[in-house]
Formats: sequence, structure tokens, C-alpha cells
Amino acid sequence: MNISVFLAALQAEGAAPLPFVLVGLWILVLAAFTGFEIITKVPPTLHTPLMSGANAISGITLVGALYCVFEQYSMAAHVLGCLAIGMATINVVGGFMVTDRMLAMFSTKKKGGK
Repeated sequence: MNISVFLAALQAEGAAPLPFVLVGLWILVLAAFTGFEIITKVPPTLHTPLMSGANAISGITLVGALYCVFEQYSMAAHVLGCLAIGMATINVVGGFMVTDRMLAMFSTKKKGGK
């Protein structure tokens, strides 16, 4: 199935009109490119605080996904909201686990194994 069929199906389902979907896709591509360029230029000492901030943004995404699920927009919004809840939850939990491991690398170990 090509992208035009998918976008036409979204529009028929009652989702956003086609120009808004295309603008949204364009913004997504620009944001991904900009984010990649910024992240690759961050020094290694700032990766842990940057990851904590990204986890907070993922938490906001989780709230938005919950809003989409519990409001009755359309079936497509409901399904995408459920998928977003699952993915955002995995992202938040995994991100905090990785951040915790990164912070553990910087902590000093006390003598005596304590």
C-alpha cells in the first residue's frame, strides 16, 4: 500500500484534512533532522541531563496519547492513541533505566562493598 492510499484512508476516516497531514509529516522530518544534528554535537558529559529532559518530553507524549484514547474522535485516533501509549511507556521506562545506569557509572564506590 502506498502513502497516498494511506493518507486518503485517514482523510476518509475523519482524521485531519490531507494538507494538514502533509504539513505534519514535513514538520516531523524537519524535527528529526534537526534533532539528529543537535544531538550529535552534544559533548559526552551532557548526555545524562539531556536524556532526563528527553524522558520528561516522553512523559508529555504519554499524556497526549491518553487524551487521544479517552476522547472519542475516531477509530483511527483511538488505535493510534493506544499504540502511542504503549510506545511512550516503553520509551519512558527504558529511558529512565538507561539514565540510572549512566548515573551509576559516575558514582563512587565506597570501600568495604557498601
